[in-house]
Amino acid sequence: MAVPKRKTSKARSRKRRTHYKTDAPNVSVCPECGEPKMMHQACPDCGTYKGRNVLAEDEE
Repeated sequence: MAVPKRKTSKARSRKRRTHYKTDAPNVSVCPECGEPKMMHQACPDCGTYKGRNVLAEDEE
């Protein structure tokens, strides 16, 4: 069984991991109010998702 002859240094392993970056989340525009929102989630401003009101609005 193959075993490493020497310990992998921190610098070498960190150089290899430099490309393990996270992407920015996808943002779309709400068709109801036009505000930016996360994809596949209810709009935090107007509370709609796929044309339906899913969040209870504060009625004042």
